[in-house]
Amino acid sequence: MPGTALLHQFRHQRIALLTTYLNNGKTPVHTPVSIALDGDRLLFRVGKDSSTAARMTENPLVDLRTCTFRGEPTGAPVRGRVRPLSGEEAHRAARLLARGHLITRRWMLPLSYRMLRYEPVHYELLPVGDDAGDNPVEKVAG
Repeated sequence: MPGTALLHQFRHQRIALLTTYLNNGKTPVHTPVSIALDGDRLLFRVGKDSSTAARMTENPLVDLRTCTFRGEPTGAPVRGRVRPLSGEEAHRAARLLARGHLITRRWMLPLSYRMLRYEPVHYELLPVGDDAGDNPVEKVAG
């Protein structure tokens, strides 16, 4: 799979900087997200009603790069399309994102999600090549 080499830089990362684009396609919005690798798949989650999720619904073409815990970029961006996960894929993504964070992500976050009525949506990043063009916004017919 061609994207596997691109995702190698995220192997030891827990946080990455997700760049989505506003409707004009030129204004980037950066959001640190928790990530997990599942073989050659890169998984992350955002809130269902968040503006990040809305931008990804409008334009699934995003950039992801390694970053520090504070969200400062440390690596080159990887261009990709996001694909929302559901069913067993979403449950597996939730388990992988919770791995290694027994108290925080397995207990405290799910409890706070329920209390705040926050519904996470899990996504997979599918790397794309240079054929996506120079324009960060490439509308997908739906």
